[in-house]
Amino acid sequence: MNFANGGLPGGKREKLVVIGNGMAGCRAVEEILARDPGRFEVTIFGAEPRVNYNRIMLSPVLAGEKTFDEIVINTSEWYADNGITLVSGDRVDHIDRANQTVVAASGRTEPYDKLLIATGSEPFIIPVPGKDLEGVVTFRDLDDVDRMLAAADKGGNAVVIGGGLLGLEAAHGLSLRGMKVTVIHLMPTLMERQLDEAAGYLLKTELESRGQTILTGANTKEVLGKQGKVTGVLLEDGTEIPADIVVMAVGIRPSTGLAKAAGLDVERGILVDDHMVTSDPAILSVGECVQHRGLCYGLVAPLWEMCRALADHVTDRPTGYAGSVTSTKLKVSGIDLFSAGDFSGAPGPDGEPCEDIVMRDASRGIYKRVIVQGNKVVGAVLYGDTADGSWYFDLLKKGEDVSDIREALIFGQAFASGGALADPNAAVAALSDDAEICGCNGVSKGQVVSCINDGSHSLDAVRSTCKASASCGSCTGLVESLLSLTLGGEVESGPKTLCKCTSFTHDDVRALILEKELKLIPQVMQELHWSTPDGCASCRPALNYYLLCAWPDEYEDDQKSRFVNERMHANIQKDGTYSVVPRMWGGLTNPRELRAIADVVEKYDAPMVKVTGGQRLDIFGIKKEDLPAVWADLNAAGMVSGHAYGKSLRTVKTCVGSEWCRFGTQDSTGLGVQIERMTWGSWMPHKFKIAVSGCPRNCAEATIKDFGVVCVDSGYELHIAGNGGIKVRATDLLCKVETEQEALDVCAAFIQLYREEAHYLERTAPWVERVGLQYVKDRLAEDGAIATYAAAFRYSQQFMQDDPWARRAEGERSDLHQHIATVRPMEMETVS
Repeated sequence: MNFANGGLPGGKREKLVVIGNGMAGCRAVEEILARDPGRFEVTIFGAEPRVNYNRIMLSPVLAGEKTFDEIVINTSEWYADNGITLVSGDRVDHIDRANQTVVAASGRTEPYDKLLIATGSEPFIIPVPGKDLEGVVTFRDLDDVDRMLAAADKGGNAVVIGGGLLGLEAAHGLSLRGMKVTVIHLMPTLMERQLDEAAGYLLKTELESRGQTILTGANTKEVLGKQGKVTGVLLEDGTEIPADIVVMAVGIRPSTGLAKAAGLDVERGILVDDHMVTSDPAILSVGECVQHRGLCYGLVAPLWEMCRALADHVTDRPTGYAGSVTSTKLKVSGIDLFSAGDFSGAPGPDGEPCEDIVMRDASRGIYKRVIVQGNKVVGAVLYGDTADGSWYFDLLKKGEDVSDIREALIFGQAFASGGALADPNAAVAALSDDAEICGCNGVSKGQVVSCINDGSHSLDAVRSTCKASASCGSCTGLVESLLSLTLGGEVESGPKTLCKCTSFTHDDVRALILEKELKLIPQVMQELHWSTPDGCASCRPALNYYLLCAWPDEYEDDQKSRFVNERMHANIQKDGTYSVVPRMWGGLTNPRELRAIADVVEKYDAPMVKVTGGQRLDIFGIKKEDLPAVWADLNAAGMVSGHAYGKSLRTVKTCVGSEWCRFGTQDSTGLGVQIERMTWGSWMPHKFKIAVSGCPRNCAEATIKDFGVVCVDSGYELHIAGNGGIKVRATDLLCKVETEQEALDVCAAFIQLYREEAHYLERTAPWVERVGLQYVKDRLAEDGAIATYAAAFRYSQQFMQDDPWARRAEGERSDLHQHIATVRPMEMETVS
């Protein structure tokens, strides 16, 4: 037998039947024809009534940038010229493997020697009420585009569910067609599979500037309708969004129904080997419907590689497919975005850590991040400037060693290969004196050098003197080079920066948040040129607090930036259980509260209850999954969170005061209750404790608290910056006042000054020691300062005093309280 020229003995050609007239099926045929045009008699079945077209170009068709004819890949003439029988508009319903035939919906039966399944993928429809209403469409083929165009012709509102690649392209097209578009995305970051938080923020900002409404972290509850037609979308939080059309673009899944019914091995996709052969040697498969080495692909580049491997195999020159490394670009005009590889930052299989190289240019809206692991590029995210995307992708695919160009890698191929590393300061030295160094503040090289020569020998000194590098910080490297060139080894180190992610100090960051009106963590990082993509465990909680303090009525607390105790609203213990401390105002309690606590202890089998140093009851040994139910029981008795876990007010400790004590001079208990009701729920740089003692005997230990009140016959002595613990510090006397209201106002004012000026994780004692007691006194003694600070604090409290336990008890973030696993000790085998 001779198969050298392909085909069967006697010159008869093998029959190749292709199920799927899409990009993968036709490309596989093209590859086969290129290798051995006479080998197969080809029949292609397509469910759509049209020729093969470029599906990934549907977005430009929707946007009006291309016509259907312009995205056709193979015309009718191509099929005819190559002797291919195209059966379009006739879906294959059945594969008879025993007789090697396929049966179409029309009843047409076609025999095969080789069968190629290229059924692609199906759009995923979220199973919510209203999903079948008229006006709910997917974005998968030309018919979907036609339905969207028909809706757009009537104008109105469009809701796109899904902020991934496809959803954003659909939203862009509908927006260009004149519809008012809202994008609903379940995750907090758009295109979270392709973008990190920083790039996702820039993309969201750009889309919003184009008139789209972007709702992230939004969960669709129901598609609303009237008389069978869609009218809107209801979110889990109760928000209703009007809609004349709803586009479901939440993802795809491999179309495997036909293969599964035929008895082929199928998991998430149709299982294939490296030659794209399924569990039946006569049947092959390529495209989005297959699963290769555990992976399913939804991008076009892997499809081409699969098709080449398949063609090599069926024409007797096997090469094999080893999987693909993919990259992504968004097809939205005016938005340059590139993503490739792994940007999770996770260590490699051998535990080798990743290193992030980040460059931000706030003025030009550019964000570049290259991830290096073991001197090799493993991922890249580019926004605003994607010119070097292909270069990074090439380095990534080839696994090239980049250690020689590591320092210049982020600046792109031209810079890295131009010998710029020979002397990094040479380029700066060659600049003319009138060359602009700081664009934000219009500072030239000559001015910076003059400033240095006049005595500014550190980065911070230059910033405070001539303002270079004092705004966005993008020229920090240039200023540091000028310091080095001018002073050599005599450059002085500046104040400690907030963390390694930024060259700015805590004070710089806080000031710039207000000056630039920065209101999101990714925005701060972009505008202030953070050197890491998402910050670190030091700066994220700090930024979250600073933004919360600066914009209490606008900023939405970022739970990802909180420590575990604050996320769980309880204190984790060494055995993994939690302790719960309900609030008792001023240390007072009653039978109802005590009964509720006792009931909780018995109901949840809490092994210990402890009276704390702050006069509260601490319930130990509560399981994570029981926390919401415990809180619900305590809420029912009128108790709210004691915030014993937070950087916030912990307790207000009191003595019984003049009502019961023969030495008491004032109603210390009553004042303590008033103070606690005024201050609970407030977020602060660190934990904050208050006490009110009824007389100088100081039974409530007010002089080792952050704010202490000692009642005296003439009124109230107000103390600040005390501290117990390892380093005990007695308070400083701040002032004396005559009335309770004055004591309350000074307390609120001092807290607000501390909130606005202390560094995150800085308690009152080190803060006052750093700035000086006189500074605090002077600030509060300024005209109207007490009233102004107190008013600012009380305004902020409007947005802080909601009980987090109540929200969790009602089901908010129930995922955090799910039981994960039970750990049981292994039984030990006894050896006699």
